[in-house]
Amino acid sequence: MRKIVKYLLVGLMVFSIPFSCTNTNYSLGDLTAPSGIAITAEVVGATTASPSGDGSGDVKITISAKDALSYKVDYDANTPLDLVYLPTGAVTKKYTNLGLNTYRITAVVYGKGGTSSSLTKDVSVRSDFTVASNIVTSLTNGTSRTWVVDKSVAGHFGVGPWSNTSAGPEWWAASVNEKVACCNCFYTATFTFVKVASTGAYTLQVTSPDGIFTKTGSNSTVPGIPGSGDEGCYSYAGGTSAFTFGPSSTGVAASAPSTKTAIFLGGNNTFIGYGSLQREYEIMSISTTAMYLRAQGTETGNAWYIKLKPIN
Repeated sequence: MRKIVKYLLVGLMVFSIPFSCTNTNYSLGDLTAPSGIAITAEVVGATTASPSGDGSGDVKITISAKDALSYKVDYDANTPLDLVYLPTGAVTKKYTNLGLNTYRITAVVYGKGGTSSSLTKDVSVRSDFTVASNIVTSLTNGTSRTWVVDKSVAGHFGVGPWSNTSAGPEWWAASVNEKVACCNCFYTATFTFVKVASTGAYTLQVTSPDGIFTKTGSNSTVPGIPGSGDEGCYSYAGGTSAFTFGPSSTGVAASAPSTKTAIFLGGNNTFIGYGSLQREYEIMSISTTAMYLRAQGTETGNAWYIKLKPIN
């Protein structure tokens, strides 16, 4: 009983203590957007005689502004808007369209409270490239060669970060025959690479009797795919398009296992392996018996890896 009385007295004492309410005012401060934006685009190898550079296609881009907290950049206004985050506002971009081309760079600078300012700048840069003869021979057999995804090897399909410091499927890699049960079209599609003797041009013919293995909606790069639905096999009539070789723009380290050469597909009705990839496929390695490709996924931040083998 004494304990109960004691606790009651303590409770009454607590409630009898006077409390005061203090109003605290908070302020976000000045939300002035970044100002004084500047874009510096230094074309590597540029001289008075060759202002468009040394043919590497490399441009050192630096963005600066007053009151800037973060930076994003779109490298080419001629392609769909793709704002890339730049932690320091500086990057070396490799432009891969062959010949002399002009690109419009768009910089977006962010400040306090999400405020932002933007600026554009045009840069003209030349890209020269001669593909190694062994790559052409391995890919086309000099005239024509047909490839399929190699389901017999582990890691024939995989995904990792789209990063200059990563050159492998760090996040996930397929096991042997992994997609047979759900999506066998992944393995029955054929990709025929042709070198046209009369012109020296290149074409890709895709035949896929069981459909195209892809995601749906905007994540697919081939027309006619449903606007929604799970990843899987979808109706595909096949297609033919031109392709070119060029320096890969992925930016993996020089020490990474890569030929630094890419296949660039023309049009939008062809693909290699997976229908949810961009149009550039970096050739990590190639021989007369195997080819290993890296491509940027349609979902930002993903790099996909595909292993193929020839069937003729």
